[in-house]
Amino acid sequence: MRVAVIGAGVIGLSTALCIHEQFHSLLPSLRVEVYADRCTPHTTSDGAAGLWQPYLSDHGNLQETLWNKETFDHLLGLVGSPAAKEMGLFLISGYNLFTQPVPDPSWKNIVLGFRNLTPKELELFPGYSHGWFNTALVLECRRYLPWLTNRLTQRGVKFFHKKVESFQEMFAQGVDVVINCTGVRAGELQPDPELQPGRGQVIKVLAPWVKHFIITHDMESGIYNSPYIIPGSEFTVLGGIYQHGNWNEANSAQDHRTIWESCCRLLPALQVAKIVGEWSGLRPARPRVRLERESIHHGQFQAQVIHNYGHGGFGITIHWGCAMAAARLFGSILQEKKLAGPPQPRL
Repeated sequence: MRVAVIGAGVIGLSTALCIHEQFHSLLPSLRVEVYADRCTPHTTSDGAAGLWQPYLSDHGNLQETLWNKETFDHLLGLVGSPAAKEMGLFLISGYNLFTQPVPDPSWKNIVLGFRNLTPKELELFPGYSHGWFNTALVLECRRYLPWLTNRLTQRGVKFFHKKVESFQEMFAQGVDVVINCTGVRAGELQPDPELQPGRGQVIKVLAPWVKHFIITHDMESGIYNSPYIIPGSEFTVLGGIYQHGNWNEANSAQDHRTIWESCCRLLPALQVAKIVGEWSGLRPARPRVRLERESIHHGQFQAQVIHNYGHGGFGITIHWGCAMAAARLFGSILQEKKLAGPPQPRL
């Protein structure tokens, strides 16, 4: 059985690995292939700072909260392992800051040590009157994507550096199941008016004295439109841009100025930090993740597509839970085809 995963960002690679890990022993004929026109270090995932943190509100979507939790628990189980350094995985603590009181987030019991800030802590951040402190995880995709790629290659998964123009193109080549992990470009394979780019831009600086993440929230301007500072293993990421519907992937001088000035106001010591890079990318914004099966006509046959896209700015936060859910959908296809026994309990 041939499975084609389209997309080689964090969603595509983790889904390919999850499916291969769970089904190759049940189905010796399983062949997993990954097709992508952009591979690491040129994917949207590569530009992300990699902090595990969902949006403030899950809009009552308990399924996405569960996928977030499954991802956190999976990564937390690996953070003390020998593989963690190679994966770009480590614990990090930090602050979420607000100018007004807000309800606790749905993920307060998923992260470690969640608590409200004390008045003394808030004195560190003039202009902010409310906040949280917690410990979470960073997963740096410039390390994690090569790590996933190596794991897949060792398992015999083949990579094809090419743009797929249609699902039919894959089925015509004899592919049995397509896994659609194309992120913000998914609309090119099948129209989806709910999917829009959420353009972001970041500045990367050398600031080894920054040890905690600081994420500010402006409830009027919306998600990611106020400054954030996220330290990584080698450099610190400064951000605070979210432009819905903007397809421009070029760096903007105006956005650079906005990020720099607002982050330096938040943490004045950054004024002496050396800028080492800049990046712009398009978050695949959607009211909810699209993770579902679809039957598509191919000649006289019904071909199967599993969609797994629309993870906005929280792809790293939710990726493993979604990969496991996509693997369960794949298992349901196998059961219908009677090619394998019931999925193993670990699903």
